[in-house]
Amino acid sequence: MEAAGLGIFMISAGLFGTFLEYPNSLLHQSISDPFLRRLIMGVLMGLTAIGIIYSPWGKQSGAHINPSVTLAFFRLGKVKGWDGLFYVVAQFAGGVSGVLVASLILGSAIAHPSVNYVATVPGSTGVALAFAAEFIIAFILMIVILAATNTQRLARYTGLFAGILVATYITFEAPLSGMSINPARTFGSAVSAQLWTSLWLYFTAPVLGMLAAAQVYLWRRGAHRISCAKLHHQNDKRCIHCGENM
Repeated sequence: MEAAGLGIFMISAGLFGTFLEYPNSLLHQSISDPFLRRLIMGVLMGLTAIGIIYSPWGKQSGAHINPSVTLAFFRLGKVKGWDGLFYVVAQFAGGVSGVLVASLILGSAIAHPSVNYVATVPGSTGVALAFAAEFIIAFILMIVILAATNTQRLARYTGLFAGILVATYITFEAPLSGMSINPARTFGSAVSAQLWTSLWLYFTAPVLGMLAAAQVYLWRRGAHRISCAKLHHQNDKRCIHCGENM
């Protein structure tokens, strides 16, 4: 389920990224403003994230679809070691597979330099700023997830908050780092593109950002205020993390 979740996310990223950025695309030709294209991409990917989180499989697995999220919940004691390992392996497999499927659908268009398998690389402002940006957006996302999932009246809306942040990040932050926030997402594109530029950045900054958010939440609220590792728990799916459904 975790592999399928990120796989679907990457298929969507490949399709929408190609439609919006491939020079021969009618959509690209009709929208000349890069900011407007990023805004559209952000909305589409935010909706994709929301759809995955609220899908039956997303409700079952918890819809982490990101090793950084899984590792943060592991740090909080809400994901068992073996579950965390298999989640991360599945997420990387899903990221790679999703881009490969998108490549089969789109052919050479997704390989065009303007799309380049929707790879994430630091922007013209440099690696240091890209690292800081990835750390900050990962920190904010994890803080929002923890605050929402552990507040009864907000918990069912966690997926909406996450999707809105994804849309906002793609629109405004993407020029700085490509907006990865997810090591498996970046790796999936890198494998097909054979582009390993600053891969270390995307393997460290999002993880550190979310671990920092988890630690801050622990300091401020305490371990007893963290309920579960699912992004959506208000459903009838059995939870492998806490053993309950709600």
